[in-house]
Amino acid sequence: MSAVHSFFNKLSKTDGIFIAVALLCLFPVVSSPIALVLGFTLATFGLVPSQFNLAALTKKLLSYSIIGLGFGIQLDQAIEASKQGLGLIVASIFCTLLLGYVLTKLLRIEQKTGHLIASGTAICGGSAIAAVAPAINAKDDQTSLALATVFVLNAIALFIFPVIGHYLEMSQHAFGTWAAIAIHDTSSVVGAAGAYGDEALKTATTLKLARALWIIPIAFLSALMFKGNSKKIGVPFFILFYCLAIGVAYLLPDFQPLYTAIFSMSKRVLVVCLFLIGSGITIQKLRAAGIQPLLLGVLLWVCIGGGSLAYIQLS
Repeated sequence: MSAVHSFFNKLSKTDGIFIAVALLCLFPVVSSPIALVLGFTLATFGLVPSQFNLAALTKKLLSYSIIGLGFGIQLDQAIEASKQGLGLIVASIFCTLLLGYVLTKLLRIEQKTGHLIASGTAICGGSAIAAVAPAINAKDDQTSLALATVFVLNAIALFIFPVIGHYLEMSQHAFGTWAAIAIHDTSSVVGAAGAYGDEALKTATTLKLARALWIIPIAFLSALMFKGNSKKIGVPFFILFYCLAIGVAYLLPDFQPLYTAIFSMSKRVLVVCLFLIGSGITIQKLRAAGIQPLLLGVLLWVCIGGGSLAYIQLS
């Protein structure tokens, strides 16, 4: 108890506010979009503690929450969803990368910056950018610019996708598929799908992580294209543990109440992740994104979002 008491005594007023809001996000009263706004608001008013490594904490919590979501996925449904969405996933990835290459040339954007934005749009946002950047020997400012662009569009997606889905009266499965294809980061995919419904959440999570598996081959191809270092490619191990969680839930069905509890808790932890992501978005980062890189991101996003939506609605 003395250690806990000592810890809280060291906290400043800013630390206390930040931690209190983060804990509030664990409760259903705070939705995914609201969590993002709360984080951005605290960042705007300088209420984000500087001594915390929020990027590392967010990465870990996001990985843990995704693994936890695996306990709520039915294996047979996951296999079926992956089969149905595989063609759309592959087509969207390579079309986005090709279109990104063309638009980068037309907009006269630095080639590596354009490729990072295209990779983030094609696969899974910040995770793809983080994996591809060292493979192509990208500079810090190129990586930061690509991340800022993707973060801005992720924040917008979290709000507008559920609205569009309800307006078009999309089914849970259709919306989950669309979110998995058209939204960049896994956190925003799961956040938007979770706001739409549990079935949409399960479909989106399964397809999104199937899409995320393409990080490795795309990073290798990128290294070859830019004559970079293929030995610096990171492996997203949380995807393997996610698959393991699905397998455990399938092989040991007697513990279903426990799996349901883990799934529910993981959804709340994900909301906390969105709060942390929001607290890392500042006005300075939004300005740093600039007009042309942001325009590239928007054009790619509109193409992949509009194209996949049309395909899903017509199929």
